[in-house]
Amino acid sequence: MRKNKSNSGKKLNIKWNIGARHCLYHVDGRFYERLERFPGALCDPGGYVLFKSQEDFKNCPYLRINEKVNVKNSIGDISAMPGYIRKT
Repeated sequence: MRKNKSNSGKKLNIKWNIGARHCLYHVDGRFYERLERFPGALCDPGGYVLFKSQEDFKNCPYLRINEKVNVKNSIGDISAMPGYIRKT
């Protein structure tokens, strides 16, 4: 049985008035698909990080960007990133 998503990036973009063109969600705040449109945001249950441009996203020292996006182990999850906006 497939579990329904409770908080998609699209829903949080509206609920939190983020203003992103592409908004992604992960329950642990560590693993994401790649942002494709900007401004773009990575969300977790407690908040988000907004990237104004593709360059900001690609040059973020806290992310490892390949086919997927991983937050570097040294910081844990997006909530430890500078610019994280707490919503809960």
